[in-house]
Amino acid sequence: MSLPTPDARDHLGETPPGVEFVTWDGYGDPPAGAEAIEVFVGRYDVPPPPAAALSGLPRLRVVQLLSAGVEPWLPVVPAGVLLCNGRGIHGASTAELAVAGILASRRGLLPFEAAQRAHEWRPNRTPGVTGQQMLVLGAGDIGRRVATALEAFDAEVTLVARTARDGVRALDDVPALLPEQDVVVLALPDTPETRGLVDAAFLAALPDGALLVNVARGAIVDTDALLAELRAERLHAFLDVTDPEPLPADHPLWDAPNLLLTPHVGGGTVGWEARAYALVRAQLERYLAGEELANRVERGY
Repeated sequence: MSLPTPDARDHLGETPPGVEFVTWDGYGDPPAGAEAIEVFVGRYDVPPPPAAALSGLPRLRVVQLLSAGVEPWLPVVPAGVLLCNGRGIHGASTAELAVAGILASRRGLLPFEAAQRAHEWRPNRTPGVTGQQMLVLGAGDIGRRVATALEAFDAEVTLVARTARDGVRALDDVPALLPEQDVVVLALPDTPETRGLVDAAFLAALPDGALLVNVARGAIVDTDALLAELRAERLHAFLDVTDPEPLPADHPLWDAPNLLLTPHVGGGTVGWEARAYALVRAQLERYLAGEELANRVERGY
């Protein structure tokens, strides 16, 4: 089994006997013992290694990621090798950030903070969350956590996924739902189906004053179309991800009105390593027992 960093072994904790570990993130020359790697754990904070690095591992059977998103890895994982993502590792913290952004926007915290710095007492009635119509696109771990949190504030939440099921609407229903929404949260994977989903027509269908929240992937949103709506001060947005990313210092989004921006920190809370390697350890135990692994990536996610 390969681990991406030297300290990963400490995070992994107690493992079944007989397992041999190699520290390698796929960059540079493979270390001694790499030819025996069956399970490769991808590094979280760097892009995937070259495809040749993984295709050169003759016994490779599983690539386990520490991220929920898999799109950069799809071209480099060899055919016949199982790809598993890190669903569940960052779900709570990413949902936490999404809800924080919603509350900051809907309760007007940024204008209140500006008034504080100006030493001005400026009471103002804000939209809030209670009774608001909220659309959450993505009914996986993150989306469901966001929905549960918002429902605790008595928001009216509609969950959307690729296909409809009990309590979940289909993506095809979204255009008809948009004119009623006060908040739209994006918690979708980046796939050909979702890339550019939030375009000018999507945004134009939202009512004045609506809030767009993106804690998914920047490419889901047409940046120019969103920038036009923000400059017109018709919509609001909270973005943890952007397209391009990292956002260049001279990009106009930095100065757009009605925008709160964070630098892709949805999963960046203290303790994520413990959650990540608890999943890796559980997956290793399943693999050794011949059981089906969790978080299998099928049809691109």
